[in-house]
Amino acid sequence: MAFVHLGIHSEYSITDSIVRIKPLIKAAAADNQQALALTDLSNLYATVKFYRGCLNAGIKPIIGSEVIMDDEDTRLTLLAMDNEGYQNITRIVSLGFTEGRADPANHGTPIVKRSDILAHAAGVIVLFTEKSDVGQALIGSMPERADELLVEWQAKFADRLYFAIKRTNRSGEDAFIQAAIHAGAKHRIALVAHNDVRFLQQEDFDAHEARVCIAGSYVLADANRPRNYSDEQYLKTQAQMQQLFADIPQVIDNTMRLATRCNVTLTLGINVLPDFPVPEGETIESFFRAESQRGLEHRLDKLFPVAERDESWSDFRKQYDERLEYELEIILSMGFPGYFLIVMDFIRWAKANGVPVGPGRGSGAGSLVAYALNITDLDPIHYDLLFERFLNPERVSMPDFDIDFCIEGRDRVIDYVAQTYGREAVSQIITFGTMAAKAVVRD
Repeated sequence: MAFVHLGIHSEYSITDSIVRIKPLIKAAAADNQQALALTDLSNLYATVKFYRGCLNAGIKPIIGSEVIMDDEDTRLTLLAMDNEGYQNITRIVSLGFTEGRADPANHGTPIVKRSDILAHAAGVIVLFTEKSDVGQALIGSMPERADELLVEWQAKFADRLYFAIKRTNRSGEDAFIQAAIHAGAKHRIALVAHNDVRFLQQEDFDAHEARVCIAGSYVLADANRPRNYSDEQYLKTQAQMQQLFADIPQVIDNTMRLATRCNVTLTLGINVLPDFPVPEGETIESFFRAESQRGLEHRLDKLFPVAERDESWSDFRKQYDERLEYELEIILSMGFPGYFLIVMDFIRWAKANGVPVGPGRGSGAGSLVAYALNITDLDPIHYDLLFERFLNPERVSMPDFDIDFCIEGRDRVIDYVAQTYGREAVSQIITFGTMAAKAVVRD
């Protein structure tokens, strides 16, 4: 029987896991595991990296997230059954950040409203552990409350509910297993084996505990510090999981059955940019060419006034025309004229509205088109700068201008872009804080 891990947290669950994506996939492939489910705490940060890595290794990626719910901070694990389910999980997680409250007990992790989960149920599979609202009711003093909750969940999720049972030597697990078996039989809900993975090998437990202590501001020797994890929460092999649940082998088989239900296909590598409005009768390509030509004329007229030009001017000018045409062809062939025009537009707006803008920085200063469109203020031909460092047809990737705006006007520029191109088309780039070696040693 094949087994599938359905609850793995990665290092993107910043406070409670040390699992890195590449070693995770390598270890799973070495055990011939056919699928993996990544369920980071209230986020989907690792999704693309995980998805690509699994496909390259011949492993089926299952995308999900464990979320903290507003019912006394109970937890649910959500898995995407299809693309609609994936979109709904992204909505649920996003609503936690934008409309939920932060959980001080979990370092500000967003808390999701139960109503948001129920409202975005389509295509989503739910796993109940002992930390769920149902699990807490089953092992608490009001088990009849679990029946009420399950009726409510089944009304929205139908047969997309499972009990996830663990044997990681932590309190409450055995009681939950017994209660889940009875509740599962009563409500026709299947059970799956689960190992709540937080590290790859058993000997990594001490390193994991150190990370948890760093996050919680405890020292390892503190006898009163929380001890919420065990050394059993490693990426066990299929054989180890089969042995662990040898008395109820169907829970192993059910993990594979659940995995076959999850089929998400992500579309990667396609850049979707907002539409730049062009005048009637023009295409974005023709307008882009015309704006670049006009901009270059304006730059050259300012740098080299007509009255100062001599008989060598035509040869000197030729290098600008050839470089402009070369760059235009590459930009158009790669499909990025809209990107240049959008950047041109908000830089123009900033300068016209009293927001100081830097002259250009990084590889973008090597583009004559950017210079012609007033995106940068450095002449790349004069300074012998290479366009290929910025945009290279042999290495297709989005162009990336480094633009400095005065800090006092930056929010106004962002607001202008959002109003002009649609707030749903504008977001700020996230920065991940990682536990690098120097910081860990200091801690």
